Amino acid sequence: MKLIEGALELASKAHEKQYRKASEIPYITHPVAVGMLLLKEGYAEEIVAAGILHDTVEDTYISLGDIERLFGSNIARIVEGCSEPDKSLSWEKRKEHTIEYLKTASKEVRLVACADKLHNIRTIVRDYEEVGDAVWNRFNRGREQQEWYYRSLVESLGHASSFGLLDELKAEVERLFFRE
Repeated sequence: MKLIEGALELASKAHEKQYRKASEIPYITHPVAVGMLLLKEGYAEEIVAAGILHDTVEDTYISLGDIERLFGSNIARIVEGCSEPDKSLSWEKRKEHTIEYLKTASKEVRLVACADKLHNIRTIVRDYEEVGDAVWNRFNRGREQQEWYYRSLVESLGHASSFGLLDELKAEVERLFFRE
């Protein structure tokens, strides 16, 4: 539990004053939800902690070196695997890289990435139910591109093997993108 508590403390400080896209919901709710999904599935403390920390390097002042120093090389490796390597690239290039990378990524990286995407799509589904197609205005890329991305992620994450969270992600993708 010490690793998880440490990850919660660091992520809370790092994501302070950040909010979820187009909302007043504190950003920390996302990494905590990712960690909770992993915990509920019974994954090891290291994987849960990596889930909580997955966005710190990409979206805050925390460096990969900080993660390694505080939490060890395995958690740092998982966080690195869940981070986009070059934020200066276009959305399409970054997403294509993620899709290709996840096909051969370690199981730990795939688990955390899947929990991340699962929470994201559940949030989109909930928002869609509240505001309908206006939800797509919150994104730099609209419904078609989001659908391409999430369907490609499901395929990529399942390339090597299937697991419970992936089945849930697939169901949510179908739920969101097969609306009349």
